[in-house]
Amino acid sequence: MKKLIVFFAFISITTSSIAQIHEIGVFVGGSNYIGDIGSEYYINPNDFMGGLIYKKNINPRMALRGTFTYAHISADDANSTNQQRYYRGIGFNNSIKELAVGLEFNFFEYNIDDFRKSKTPYLLVELAAFNYNIVSKEPAPKNYEYTSNTSFAIPFGIGYKTKLFHDFAVAFELRARYTFVDDLDYNNPKINTLTFGNPKSNDWYMLSGISIVYTFGRPPCYATPY
Repeated sequence: MKKLIVFFAFISITTSSIAQIHEIGVFVGGSNYIGDIGSEYYINPNDFMGGLIYKKNINPRMALRGTFTYAHISADDANSTNQQRYYRGIGFNNSIKELAVGLEFNFFEYNIDDFRKSKTPYLLVELAAFNYNIVSKEPAPKNYEYTSNTSFAIPFGIGYKTKLFHDFAVAFELRARYTFVDDLDYNNPKINTLTFGNPKSNDWYMLSGISIVYTFGRPPCYATPY
């Protein structure tokens, strides 16, 4: 693993001087939660997500990227195929604000200025921090007080991008987030009415959608200017 990290760092440093192409844009799509409530399907977008994205292409196979994402998540046991959950009958809704940074690895060389290299599938490896709401206490039965919490997630994903027209590109992307918390659904072992599910299984959330980015900056030396 250490050798792999050193290898990617070496590529980034030795190629950054030849890349001047930047991308900025927006993405929209669906989000869903996987945890102790509702559906157990991993890819099941049932809520809205959207955000902003920035990329710096450091060579034709790799890009640095940063994203800000707002996602709504919700689940209801009424939508579960698990009979125990279905008859339990609880639900929730929450919101997530996420900042993520990482690397985008292209399967093929990608260069929007060359029609032969203007599309490719890609992999994502990122680090993410996110803010969400939790229940802090129960002053009266089923009357809760809320606060916010910040935690981290291990994000990874796949996508496919292609030139749209002129300096614009479009991408279709699926991102998975494994979190280090079990309370996206307000699970709280200190409150009896909010103690449910498997305490050893942390929550996930998924982001799936489409992005449109605008490319700008001086073409790198590996690109043929217009």
